[in-house]
Amino acid sequence: MEKLSGIKAHTIRIWEQRYNIINPQRTDTNIRYYADEDLKLLLNVALLNKNGIKISRIANMSQHEIAEKVAAISELNFEYDTQLDALTISMIEMDEYKFDRIVSTNTQQIGFERTMLEVIYPFLEKLSLLWLTGSINPAQENFISYLIRQKIIAAIDQEPLPVDKSTKKFVIYLPEGERQELSLLFMHYLLKCRKNRVIYLGQDISLPDLKDACKIHHPDFIFTMITETFAKEPVQKYIDRMAATFPDSKILLSGYQLVVQPVMPAKNVTILKSLPQMLEFLSWNSDMTGMMNVVK
Repeated sequence: MEKLSGIKAHTIRIWEQRYNIINPQRTDTNIRYYADEDLKLLLNVALLNKNGIKISRIANMSQHEIAEKVAAISELNFEYDTQLDALTISMIEMDEYKFDRIVSTNTQQIGFERTMLEVIYPFLEKLSLLWLTGSINPAQENFISYLIRQKIIAAIDQEPLPVDKSTKKFVIYLPEGERQELSLLFMHYLLKCRKNRVIYLGQDISLPDLKDACKIHHPDFIFTMITETFAKEPVQKYIDRMAATFPDSKILLSGYQLVVQPVMPAKNVTILKSLPQMLEFLSWNSDMTGMMNVVK
């Protein structure tokens, strides 16, 4: 409860005793345990309290009033903690409408790219922690991941296809065993909104299949992420095979294994160790493309 809500266990106990906000059940050995409805209520109460509403006032509100106030604050308060709390509530309650309001409002205010960078990505980091500590179940994780995936795909579809044949062409994919599809989809969006041509191959792509695709498209760049695979074997071998297989393309690699393992990239391989490095590379590449078009 403390990890999910950000409210100290001692404070939760005070709220129970003083204000009767939550009534936990107890085991035969007198240990508190909470039902799903208790968790949902506490998350909402915590968000209101963090936004300056006194706990004594919240204690006198109905659950409907609490839900309405939470919705109003989520749409008006764009502070980091408030948005993370609101998204956590939408995940725990498996409330698609609440999730949609949060993301749509942020997108209208600061744009889709900033919403992903400043709201969704921090939330995904929190989601990883909640998963590791057993605070959420697979159904809740799959529910929220699917909604985020749909938002990214919708944003990709809204970007027009580039008509200038001189624009850079990227083939992007995930190797066999990788499952970081949300990050790959966001990379697709980042590339497309910067007027690049993107060939999205998806997950579980072998090097022979990648080679076949590259024979058709002759990409300027090949991008992939290596996070879960090669944890027990050197990633260097895979990088060397890629460099030798695609000597005429610039290979862009990212992911956790490229941070924790020592890597000696070939001349046509660039390692992007963080999201800021990716954004910096994309910014530089867009600037160079624009300069080339002006010269032409």
